[in-house]
Amino acid sequence: MSEEIDNIQLTSPSLVDGMAVHQLVANCPPLDPNSSYCNFLQCGHFSQTSVAARRGDQLLGFISGYLVPERQDTLFIWQVAVSPEARGLGLASRMLDSILARPACRAVRFLETTITDDNQASWSLFRALGKRLSSPLSSSVWLDASAHFNGQHDSEHLVRIGPFNPPGESQ
Repeated sequence: MSEEIDNIQLTSPSLVDGMAVHQLVANCPPLDPNSSYCNFLQCGHFSQTSVAARRGDQLLGFISGYLVPERQDTLFIWQVAVSPEARGLGLASRMLDSILARPACRAVRFLETTITDDNQASWSLFRALGKRLSSPLSSSVWLDASAHFNGQHDSEHLVRIGPFNPPGESQ
């Protein structure tokens, strides 16, 4: 398994990745698909806080994130997508660590994301990240199924990890 993960390269995405990201997300339910235009924005405008995982020409994973405009110490992770053939390799954790280690995230002390109650893979991923960062994880309903989604989507919990020191810095 080590060789499988070692053969996957992590890079900042670029505009040429937009359609591949769009297809990857479509192949990763329960993720909400975005428009392809949105994926181009993620790959272009947010390339320094997003990551593409490739084996050769094949996109196996993608995480989109951005620095919250009003709180530059907070990285918001929008989506985590890992293709079915790359699951179980620890790729999502490796991608998160890669983003946090970048110069663009030097001032980041908090990570936020949203997760529905039933997305156990995401809960596990972010609980494990909190443990690796030796940081508390808190959550509360942020977007309510009734009040915000008119009953058409499950409630989204805002998950917040931090404060933490960036990877590589002493605790």
